[in-house]
Formats: sequence, structure tokens, C-alpha cells
Amino acid sequence: MTSHLLAVHDLSKEAILALFKEAAELKAMRRRALSAQRLSGKTLGLFFEKPSTRTRVSFEAGMNQLGGQSIFLSVMDIQMRRGETVSDTAKVLSRYLDGLVIRCYEHHAVEEWARNAAIPVINGLTDLHHPCQVLADLFTIREKKRRWKGVKVAYVGDGNNVANSLIEGAAIMGMAISVACPHGYEPDAAIVEWAREHAERTGASIEVIRDPFVAVKGADVLYTDVWTSMGQEKEQARRLKVLAAYQLNGRLLAAARADAVVMHCLPAHRGQEITADVLDGPQSVVLDQAENRLHVQKAILTRLLRDR
Repeated sequence: MTSHLLAVHDLSKEAILALFKEAAELKAMRRRALSAQRLSGKTLGLFFEKPSTRTRVSFEAGMNQLGGQSIFLSVMDIQMRRGETVSDTAKVLSRYLDGLVIRCYEHHAVEEWARNAAIPVINGLTDLHHPCQVLADLFTIREKKRRWKGVKVAYVGDGNNVANSLIEGAAIMGMAISVACPHGYEPDAAIVEWAREHAERTGASIEVIRDPFVAVKGADVLYTDVWTSMGQEKEQARRLKVLAAYQLNGRLLAAARADAVVMHCLPAHRGQEITADVLDGPQSVVLDQAENRLHVQKAILTRLLRDR
């Protein structure tokens, strides 16, 4: 692996496979109640500008299970709120910590942390990428479908950071992905272009279309996310109206393969991007997906921090 993890495209297929091998081992060890003190004596910092449930808890619990410890750094509690630069903060924290998880708005901010830190920086979410989530998603897809080749993912809704990272993941692992979204809500154009170029080598298929029913035809995985991400609250009324036709409901699910699984990175808004009967139904794997954040991130932490 590289020294930082800022986006899925930072990793090769071989690096992802090695990561997942370790994640599966760690998951099995936890089920057998065995201790895996691989990061004993290590300390992870978590600097978050945005609220978090799964990212924060899974990283903190993961470090604890690996024998290390974590320190949560709210933007309200450190000197950056009084004007200290990212550069100075990153350089000082590098003297105290063994790694940093950054959860912020603009992606260039996490890139600035990585440029200035002498320790590994992990992207815990930016407006452009959500790599840890999607690595856990890819791990979950293999658990449920036993493969990536030949699997079709249909992502329906806002072409946000999760959609961007899913597109990268599909391109690297050789999957087909069809993203259905309204005009003006497409995934990042540069990421789509990169993925299509990469897909020529891996046999992946990258499609961005308008009609959600066309997208889910033949799909093995149906995926959606919130329509209004953090920082977009002023756009909520318009987004609810524009995206109404992209709800993941029973009718849309019925248009996919009979054994399709339903994924959502959570938190979910039942009755908006997904209906309760689908989210809580027998084809939903959202809780397995959420659990796998823990195991995949433990593997990420082990590979980035163990030899420091």
C-alpha cells in the first residue's frame, strides 16, 4: 500500500486483494474471540470536521481491538479554529501520533494534510471520495456474491462521494457499474473518465445514465445513498423534488436480478432515497456492510501503521 489512503484509486487490485485477505483474517479472529494486538503501543488521531457514527466508532473500536488507542480531535477543540495552519498542525501531530484519519469537506484539505504529515493519513470522508466505505463495500460484495468479475452494481440517486469511489472500485476490480442520476447530479466527470480508461485494462464497464430502471436491469447489487449530503442542507427541498424518481423501492428492486442484494452506506432516510420495506427487507445487507467497515479499516490500519 501507499503511505496514505486518500482515494480508492490509490490502490492497485493486488493491494486491495492483500488488504481483504487481512480483513477476512481479522474478522475470523474476532468471531473466535481471539486477540489481535497488532498495533500495541500505536496511537491514531481522528480529526473530524463533520459528524460521524460509523467512521468514528469503527476506527476507535478497531484501534482498541488491535491493541492501540485513538484520540478524537474535534475541529472545535484544537487550535486550528483560532487560525493555526494545517501545515503546522500536521507536522506537530506527526511527532505525537502514528496515523491520522481526516474527515472533512473539501478533498484538497485532506491532500494538504497528507503533504505535510510525516505519518499515514487516511481519508475518513471528503465531498469527493469515501474510500474506506467503498473498500468495505467491495469486501461485502465478494462475501455475498463470491466474486467481482461478472457482478453488476446499480447505483441510483445522487452522484456523490460514495458514487465516485464505487466507480473507482468497479474499474479496478473489473465489475460493471451503472449509475442512474438526474441531470446535474452526475458523479465527478474526471473520475468517470479515469475509470473508463482503467476499465479497458480490467474488463470493467462504467455507465452513467438517467433511467434507474435501465440501470438496475440485470443488477446483482443495488446501492443508494442519502440525497442531501452534509453541507448541502440548503439544497434539500430542491434535491428531494429532483431525486424523487430515483427512490430505491420495491418496484425498482423487482426490476433487478431475483437474488440482488441491497446496499446503503447509512445513515438512511426511510421514505426518501429508500423505502423501509427494502432497507429492512430480506435482500438488504446494510448491517453486514456496516460491520465490514470495522474489519476492513482494521486491515488498513495494520498495513499502514504496523511497521512505523
